[in-house]
This record gives sequence, C-alpha cells and structure tokens, in this order.
Amino acid sequence: MRLQGKVALITGAGTGIGAAAARRFAAEGARVVLAGRRKELLDEVAAQLDAPGGEERVAAVACADMAETAQARAAVDSALARFGRLDVVVANAGGHGFGALAETSDADWRLSMTANLDTCFVTCREAMPALIEARGAIVVVSSIAGLAAGPTVAGYVTAKHALIGLTRSIARDYGRHGVRANCLCPGWVRTPMADGEMDELTERHGISREQAYSLVTKDVPLGRPATAEEIASICLFLASDDSAIMTGSVLVADGGATAVDLPTLAFV
Repeated sequence: MRLQGKVALITGAGTGIGAAAARRFAAEGARVVLAGRRKELLDEVAAQLDAPGGEERVAAVACADMAETAQARAAVDSALARFGRLDVVVANAGGHGFGALAETSDADWRLSMTANLDTCFVTCREAMPALIEARGAIVVVSSIAGLAAGPTVAGYVTAKHALIGLTRSIARDYGRHGVRANCLCPGWVRTPMADGEMDELTERHGISREQAYSLVTKDVPLGRPATAEEIASICLFLASDDSAIMTGSVLVADGGATAVDLPTLAFV
C-alpha cells in the first residue's frame, strides 16, 4: 500500500500504460483520477477500480485535449473537489508524429508537439500548486525515442526528447518546494498503439503480430517487449516514497535496447 492516502491524476488513462498504472496505483491504495479522450474506455478502467462498499476511489474525466488549459484545469479541479488533494501526476498522454522532416506538414508537426509535449506541460503547470501543497511527484512518460531517433518519426522523436528537458526543468525549479519530477523512457511495450505499429509490419512482411514483436526486439538483449504492467510498476516506484531522493532522473525500461552497440551487430 505504497500510495495509501494519495491521490493520482493519470493522463492517457484509457488504455495501455495509463490504464495499467491506474490499476496498479489503485491496488497500492491511491485514489485515482483518469483523464483521456475516450469516455467509454475511461469508464471501463474506472469500473475495474471501484472499491466494494461504495467508497469512491476513482473519477473519470473525459478531456478532448489535455493541452488545453481549461480541460487540464478541469481534471485537476476534479481531483481536488472529489478527493481534497493531488499528490501525483502521471503525464502519460502522447502519440502522433510520423514522417521524416521533409514529409511532415506544419499541421502534423504541431499535432505531435501538442499530443506529446504540450499535454505534459499544461497538465503539470495546472497541477503544480496542488503538488506543492502535497509535496508531490510527477512521472513523465517519454520513450527511448527521447534518447535516440527511429526512422521517419521526426515529430515524435523531437517531442519525446523535449519531455526529458521539461522534466529536468521542473525538477530544478520545484525541488525546493518539495515536488519531484522524473522521466521514464520505455522501449517497445505491448499496448494498443504498439499493436497498430506491429500490424503495419504484418502487412509489409506477411507475418503475424507476434512475429512482428519478435522482429522489432530481435536485437534487444531481453528479446521481448515490455508489458504495460511492467512499466506501471516503474511508474509506481517513481510516484512513491521508495524514490524519495530521486528527481530530474531519466529511467530507461527497454529490455536493454539502448545498451546495444549498433556497429557490432554484424558480429552476432
């Protein structure tokens, strides 16, 4: 019960890492506010978290765009109105940003910045007064795309790199106020978003989705993608007092992918 008495706001909470983090946080005693674009998915996750006996432990807030100040503020206000405090923000919402530089339109570039960077910036800004009062924690979910570039994802790579800088800036400015901010960089994770990317490979190579996951992790030391639950466990660590001395840190959870020296793959 490492989050007993705590209140957590999780963005992108309808599927994947966000939904897994919500389940894990609730199991560890937290009351959870779920924010996301699709109400039906949030309601499904919320139904899994409702406590017996009628105790309110979860709230679902459908927000079309957490990069909009009014909607981010509404999510924060929902946490404060229902539970009286806010201790943790998991800035997990993201996506978009496909295409190399010359193939990326102004609109696509802006969409990538909005979906990945602005959602985190605005959510954390609106939550900061409550987090200062609670001496709380922020977990920013970036990606190993924030450390190295994949092919034809210029917007996504740029935004994920920027999230690391934003995390460090928050840590630098608000550590003396008792607020911690750390960044988590997963590699491949089995989520609906990643399933869609695997399906692109299935069509290209005539293979199954499982074979596609094996293909993208064939040079990863652990040889497999993460589960959303494994990433949620690291979110829990960063949100809890177990990581009380950590702020401004970047944790990589990629099965060893970024430990591989690419020029030596020919020797394998």
